[in-house]
Amino acid sequence: MRLRALREADRAPLEAILRATRAFREDEIPVALELIDAGEAAGYRFLVAECDERAAGYCCFGRAPLTLGTFDLYWIAVDPQLHGRGIGRELMHEAEAQVEREGGRLLLVETSDKPAYASTRAFYERLGYAREAHIAHYYGPGDGKLVYARRFA
Repeated sequence: MRLRALREADRAPLEAILRATRAFREDEIPVALELIDAGEAAGYRFLVAECDERAAGYCCFGRAPLTLGTFDLYWIAVDPQLHGRGIGRELMHEAEAQVEREGGRLLLVETSDKPAYASTRAFYERLGYAREAHIAHYYGPGDGKLVYARRFA
């Protein structure tokens, strides 16, 4: 597995990964694709994990507007057939390293509080992210938003 920059040809494989995870609602996937289409020229950063010369996952992050050193993780997805191989962890570690190199002091991650997202929350917690906020019913009735944070020196 290696990490690399986003390529135009990654759009279709990344869309397939986003759909295969079944972690995202149908209306969320076009938003992820909009960011991929906008690319780094729009201020978004991308890391693509590649296994056997194909995209195996990706993450998208960037500076939070109107903040001093705060970054947001917008998307992370890994091919479900490749879960458990450390791909997500490597994507997060490299994103954190880039944030830190740019003087970032805080990386925020948002996720759902629904039981179906328990493994996602456990993933962030294993990486050292602390739960900072909970907004009940944010995404919809019975679907609250949790905000996790990783602070850098």
